[in-house]
Amino acid sequence: MKKIVLTGGGTAGHIYPALAVKEHLSKDYEVHFVGGRGMEKEIIAKEKDITFHEIHTVKLQRKLTPDNLFIPFKLVKAIKDAKKVLGEIKPNVIFSKGGFVSVPTVIAGKSLGIPIVSHESDLSMGLANKIILRYCNYMCTTFEETAKKNKKCVYTGQPIRKKIFSGNGNKIKCQGSFNPSLQNLLVIGGSLGAKFINEKVWKNLDRLTEKFNVVHVTGKQAVTKHKHTNYLQVEYVENIGDYLNFADIVLSRAGSGAINEFVALRKPALLIPLSKSCSRGDQIENAKLFEKLGLATCLEEENCEDAYFIAKLERLANNTAFYIKNMKKMQNFDACDKIIELLQSVELKK
Repeated sequence: MKKIVLTGGGTAGHIYPALAVKEHLSKDYEVHFVGGRGMEKEIIAKEKDITFHEIHTVKLQRKLTPDNLFIPFKLVKAIKDAKKVLGEIKPNVIFSKGGFVSVPTVIAGKSLGIPIVSHESDLSMGLANKIILRYCNYMCTTFEETAKKNKKCVYTGQPIRKKIFSGNGNKIKCQGSFNPSLQNLLVIGGSLGAKFINEKVWKNLDRLTEKFNVVHVTGKQAVTKHKHTNYLQVEYVENIGDYLNFADIVLSRAGSGAINEFVALRKPALLIPLSKSCSRGDQIENAKLFEKLGLATCLEEENCEDAYFIAKLERLANNTAFYIKNMKKMQNFDACDKIIELLQSVELKK
């Protein structure tokens, strides 16, 4: 039996696309996942046919801190851990979804002569994938423009899990007391939540619930509980397909994985990307591109005054047909199949 190692983590955006690829693998693969003790460990524990291996991971802080001085030493240990795990598994190939969690495994895999295919979701490459690009055979990209920047890059699109397409919105309707005459607004800030979006929604909850049934996925870090007519608050959901099926429109951060799910399911979205003060600006790039293509609308934090925020949501809700029409024009192919073709083209024959 052939063996494949999946790696990535830190956020759901670095885990679920890897699981989407795994869904398309043939039955003759033994699947392993190498990650840290973050969200990936919790998520993979629920997958019955994947063996999880924990290693030390290293994250570069985007601010001046003494902790960054210890990164080279921690990375050496993490690579040593990963090398030991890979030596025991002896995989035919590695698929990396990027993020800091995957860097030690990729470097260790390269040193052992294991072929590596990685994937970049965002329009511009993150620091981890800039490092990984040196070690991998191919870097798959969600965006065609990204693939033009390096000969190792291959445009595949974004891997999306099958269960996203089989959501049942009736399951969500049963959880709250909603007004059937109102449109349904899903608010989601990513797997770790979005403090800015949470506080903006709570501040304007009276006005929002006059116009929408609001389902608010706050993230596990949110501690404030709100109860309101036409409002349902949940911390974290695994069955996001049910919630997206329920939604008419979405309010979200601008991670590429999430936006591509919205497009695939024809869900118009108002995107509030992470500001440059706390990110490398990748979400801003994503949001502006999708807005330019007529697939979503964008509102940056710096311009998110309450009245304008409400007006943008109302405009989106009144023009859903425009966005849905544009979404239907998008190229429709399965990224997972293209990624697996690359994996099979490079895997070690044993």
